[in-house]
Amino acid sequence: MRRGPGSGGAAKPWTENELAEVAQHTSPSLGASPRFHETLPQRLRRWVLGSAYALMPSRVALLPRLLWLTLAYWLAPKARRDILPEHPLYYSTRGLVGISDDLSVPALIANYSRGYFPVCHLGPMKWWCPDERAVIDPAATHLSRNLRRMLRQRRYTVTFDQDFAGVMEACAQPRPGKTPLTWITPRIMEAFLAAHEAGYAHSVEVRDKHGQLVGGLYGLSIGKVWFGESQFSAAEHASKIAMAVLHQHLALWGMHVRDGKWMTPHLASFGFRPMPRVVFQALLRIHVNQPGRIGRWSVDPSLDRADWRQEASEPPIEAEVPLPRRACA
Repeated sequence: MRRGPGSGGAAKPWTENELAEVAQHTSPSLGASPRFHETLPQRLRRWVLGSAYALMPSRVALLPRLLWLTLAYWLAPKARRDILPEHPLYYSTRGLVGISDDLSVPALIANYSRGYFPVCHLGPMKWWCPDERAVIDPAATHLSRNLRRMLRQRRYTVTFDQDFAGVMEACAQPRPGKTPLTWITPRIMEAFLAAHEAGYAHSVEVRDKHGQLVGGLYGLSIGKVWFGESQFSAAEHASKIAMAVLHQHLALWGMHVRDGKWMTPHLASFGFRPMPRVVFQALLRIHVNQPGRIGRWSVDPSLDRADWRQEASEPPIEAEVPLPRRACA
């Protein structure tokens, strides 16, 4: 495919033929892929907690729109119901785009390239694009002294794409002290496993000295953009080590945009900044069409994990596109 590693030429938008080619090479391999399963009690718990989540004061105002879009989805012709709008209205600050149950690899590539991502607890899949995105140039990653020290000590072994399914399953597990509700459902896992097998989704595994998986993250790589999905940590700073090693490789490979979805204090500590939707989408139009790294990834053993001298200068990625007059679309 044109966007494989080392491919050249001018960047062009994804075409229908190219997306069809992706689909041709991503047919499910029955019997070879792990099966993700949700028991009946787990499903009932997700329905109850998901309903309570939707009724929270900060989200209940969006419920009438969700119900209307869901009704319209089921009444629409099957041939068109899963096509997201080209110019959505973006309901609420969380940026509800629309509803689509198409989680095929071509659909993931097309929708993520426009800045959309799926999050859903109940019913058909909802797609979102918030007013602001947490974004960083990987080369500008900030590492604390403590994290640098842990990287030098090499307490953990870090690998790429060695246990993608295991990382997703760990990310889906309830966090201690948190509500046991996750959007990483079996159908999300199946969708991203297919993207992994197609060479677009990747995982970072962090293992202790006994070889146990104690941290990691996964996400989607399109062109020169990394879209982070989720991470987990079962040992001290294990997920931070996963992010540091990933960002070091992304910077080495010339990836300039790292998306973290919604801003959090954790992301801010690494140097992520909130970016208006319109600026983020303009960056995507530049970078998702650049030659990417399709296929299995591996850690470069020549890199010094604690050597982050490139973070001394922080390139203003907003400068690559004209800033809009208004902060939101």
